[in-house]
Amino acid sequence: MNQATGAPGTARPGGRTARVREAVLRAAGDALADKGIGGIDLAEVARRADVGKTTVYRRWGTVHGLVADMLAEMAESSQPRADTGTLDGDLAALADLILDTLTDARQGPLFKALIAAAASDPEAAAALHRFYRVRIDEWSPCVTTAAARGDVPAATDPAEVIRALSAPLYYRFLVSGDPLDPDTAKRAAAATAAAARSGAYVV
Repeated sequence: MNQATGAPGTARPGGRTARVREAVLRAAGDALADKGIGGIDLAEVARRADVGKTTVYRRWGTVHGLVADMLAEMAESSQPRADTGTLDGDLAALADLILDTLTDARQGPLFKALIAAAASDPEAAAALHRFYRVRIDEWSPCVTTAAARGDVPAATDPAEVIRALSAPLYYRFLVSGDPLDPDTAKRAAAATAAAARSGAYVV
């Protein structure tokens, strides 16, 4: 059966509560991308979502609480990792995914707003950390599989490999302002794969 019966007051998958959450999180993402974390409030999100203000205030309480739920939803719906059969191919696919996200007209500003929110609120920071743990856990098996094939040393730390690939892309995105383009992503993937093979991430 597709629908599960829950306790009174809980949402069924696809029910009204789920639709309200989807509409509010979409509206919040649009508002954050447009105005940043300092430019929105719950009343505006409710207006954009065509949802009653009391519903939004009762469920999320604050903008940072809404940010935390948005990050939870993003982790729940994140794309599965690639499985190209090679470490180089898998890391190149991840670099391309990060590049596409950070340079997207909506997703790029949204991530900047989410990171800004995390810098000023512990709840948002914890949610952001959980989001990236989910992403690292999702992609770590490409390194574990590479180690099983003998492509990298057996004691290679998969999480460190994923972090090493991501770091230069996020540095350009958030700090230096240097161009983010396919060549940048390709170099980051190739450098990380070479470092992994050399034993740089052995623990």
